[in-house]
Amino acid sequence: MDEKIRALALLSGGLDSTLAARLILDQGIDVVALNFVSPFCLCSRGGCGAPEVARQLGVPLKVMSTGREYLNIVRRPKHGYGKNMNPCIDCRIFMLKRAKRYAKEIGASFMFTGEVLDQRPMSQHYKTLRLIEEEAGLKGRILRPLSAKLLPETLAEKRRLVKREGLLGLRGRSRRPQLSLVKRFDFDCACPSGGCLLAEKEFAARLRDLFDSKKRTTLNDVSLLKVGRHFRLEKSKIIVGRNEAENKTLHGLKSRGDYSFEILGCGSPVAILRGRKSRKAIAKAAALTAYYSDTKCEVPIVNFGKDDLERSIRVPVPKEAEVEELRIRSRD
Repeated sequence: MDEKIRALALLSGGLDSTLAARLILDQGIDVVALNFVSPFCLCSRGGCGAPEVARQLGVPLKVMSTGREYLNIVRRPKHGYGKNMNPCIDCRIFMLKRAKRYAKEIGASFMFTGEVLDQRPMSQHYKTLRLIEEEAGLKGRILRPLSAKLLPETLAEKRRLVKREGLLGLRGRSRRPQLSLVKRFDFDCACPSGGCLLAEKEFAARLRDLFDSKKRTTLNDVSLLKVGRHFRLEKSKIIVGRNEAENKTLHGLKSRGDYSFEILGCGSPVAILRGRKSRKAIAKAAALTAYYSDTKCEVPIVNFGKDDLERSIRVPVPKEAEVEELRIRSRD
C-alpha cells in the first residue's frame, strides 16, 4: 500500500498533454513520459518541445520513433484520412498499442493523455475515443485528465488510483481554459499545439504524389518532401531549393542515384532529380534550376551529375506557365 503509483503519460510537448501531466503529478503519482517522434511532426518552435516540458515537470522521458511501420499506416489507414492526408484515428491506435507495451515494461498502473473531448474533429469525439481504446486493446484504461468528468470512469478511477475530483471536465476547441491553467500553475509551457504536416494542404499534395509514384517509400523520401519546391514529370521528381539553407539540406538528403543541378558563377538553387533520368527529365530539371537562379542569360549552361557537377546542358529559361504545369499541387 505504501508503494507509489506509477502512470505513463503520452507527452507530445503541447499545451494539453503538459497540463494533463501536471494534474496527475499534483495527485502525488509517479509519472513517466513517453514521446513519439514522427517524420510528420510540426511545431512553431522547431521541435516537439517534449524534452523541455519533461525537464520542467521533473519527469523522466522516453522518446520513441514511429519508424517505417508508421509510413505503412499513413499509406493505407484502416479508418481513412481527415481533411488532407492525416490518418488521425489509425495514428492514435498505433501509438497507444506501442505505449501499452512500454507501460507494462515500466510497471505503470495506468496510462493517460492530453486529449480533450470534441477538440479535434476526427479523433476526439466520444464514439471515436471509445473506438480507439477498443482497437488498441485498452477499453476503459485510458485516462484523459482534462475531460475525465465528462467521460465514464476509467479503471484507474474505479480502483481509486487517481482521484476524480482532481480532474477536469473540459470540452471543445477553445484553449482559453487551458491557458488560464498555465497562469495558475505558473510555469512556462510549450506551444499550444504541435501540429502535423499531414494535415497541411501543400504537404499532403506532395505526400499523395509520392505514394502514387512509388510503391515503397523511405524516411528519406518523406524528409525530402519538407524541403524546396516540388515538381513532377511522369516518373521523375524534381526538387528545387529556395535558399542557401535548403540547398545544404538537399545536398544532405541526396541519394546515390539522384542527379544534382546548379548554375556555376551566379546565385543558383540546388535542384535534385530523383526517379527516371530521361533526356526530357534532365532538361526540365535544368530549366527549373535556371528559372529560379539569378542568371541574366536567356539560355544558360546548367551543370549536373551524380557525384560531381561533371556534365552540363544548355537550356532556355522557361516561362512561368511551363513551370506551373510541372508543379505538384493539391487536387482541389
